[in-house]
Amino acid sequence: MKSKEDKIRPEDREELFKVWKSRFEKNKHRHRDILWEDVQKKLENNEGKLWSLEQMEVTGGEPDVVGYDEKTDEYIFYDCAAESPKERRSLCYDRRALDSRKQAKPASSVMDMAQTMGIELLTEEEYRELQKLGKFDQKTSSWVKTPDNIRELGGAIFCDYRYGTVFVYHNGAESYYSSRGFRGVLKV
Repeated sequence: MKSKEDKIRPEDREELFKVWKSRFEKNKHRHRDILWEDVQKKLENNEGKLWSLEQMEVTGGEPDVVGYDEKTDEYIFYDCAAESPKERRSLCYDRRALDSRKQAKPASSVMDMAQTMGIELLTEEEYRELQKLGKFDQKTSSWVKTPDNIRELGGAIFCDYRYGTVFVYHNGAESYYSSRGFRGVLKV
């Protein structure tokens, strides 16, 4: 994964905009009444957010616009890959959980990776909103932002979509699985 100091090369930037525009146009149901030109202009004027969106893309998230916040004048991107992003799986929940593992440690944690990427984890509510836009995580699951009271007791929560329903589960925060990753949100 690149660091934020790395600039996106002009040719990569052009290719990313093509990918995002194509995805945007193929999935208009996710962002009715939003114009791609307005989204692209916002991205072009915010190098840091553009970099974060690139990180969502290269880790398999397939980010797309899912809304617009009029109060903050920001477009909202979620990871819209059918399954939990491939390059963001096999991670425990946070640094505390990672540090508590004595053996078989995963490469990183969800919270560390999200922070490095400059994104936030989806909340349970945001995850449920995502599921109204399609069917996601039918074979995988995704960690979601865990309420402090659950995390303080050693747990973390994750979601998936089975039998036409969003399920919310719990696990020890130090656990990790090859079929569980995380989905992010980025506001631009």
